[in-house]
Amino acid sequence: MLLFDALLGGLVLGGLYALIATGLNLQYGVARIMNLSYGEFVILGSFVAYGFSAQLEMSPLWAFLVIVPIGFATSWLIYRYLMLPLVRRAPNLDALEADSILATFGLLFVMQGTFFAVMGGNIFGYSYLAFPFEIFGSKIAANRSLAFVVATVMALVLWALLRYTRPGTAIRALAVDPVSAGLVAIDVPRYAALAFATGGALVAAAGVLVSMFLSFTSAGGVIFTTKALIVVIMGGVGNVMGGFVAAILLGLAESLGGFLIDPGLTLAINFLIFIIVLLWRPKGLFGAR
Repeated sequence: MLLFDALLGGLVLGGLYALIATGLNLQYGVARIMNLSYGEFVILGSFVAYGFSAQLEMSPLWAFLVIVPIGFATSWLIYRYLMLPLVRRAPNLDALEADSILATFGLLFVMQGTFFAVMGGNIFGYSYLAFPFEIFGSKIAANRSLAFVVATVMALVLWALLRYTRPGTAIRALAVDPVSAGLVAIDVPRYAALAFATGGALVAAAGVLVSMFLSFTSAGGVIFTTKALIVVIMGGVGNVMGGFVAAILLGLAESLGGFLIDPGLTLAINFLIFIIVLLWRPKGLFGAR
């Protein structure tokens, strides 16, 4: 039964990782922007949810109505006024990636400093749907289950939109080759901005769900960026369903490693798997060889 608990916990943990990484898959895989400030949007969503729960005494789920538009609009403005000039002047994709790393590294500290100035450096958290319920004899918290269900639904909906709609086809074309996409009359800047802004909305929404069962601080965004990057590289850059499967595998490996070996080695297990994938499949488990 303990092994089943570890497997169930790994699935839920993987769902959390998928939820966080989906937006980065769009930003990095489609818009070609390596956004090091990505995790700060998780913290932004967490603070908004905390405000609804602790200050307004409302369900933090109401925060979705506020944070999703804010995440989308803020990310669109970042792309339009900070990233687009870098895109236009970059001679190739490698130069764009290097420039975006430097720009978003500075943006990370701007957002982090703003969080410290407004909210301070305390540890924040609240309780919502913290009661357990049983699944095949194993107990799991309702808030973690909700995060897993939402992550699954988001991944499936996003995959369907990318697969079966014209804008989705254009975005997938950008993920394959933005230069060739422009040659077939796809408005590359427009769809890249759409992908980047959608990624910001998704990660901000993830922050709302994460805050329901994890405490957070103004400086906590970096770890979310790291986890998301590992999932994106493992699943294949730009491959939404590949990222979802990679997140589940990573969550299972981390949970089982903590159960069978040592809970203190979970982060080491993450990076060990990451290194193995990079050596064996540099374009990810579901990327082209």
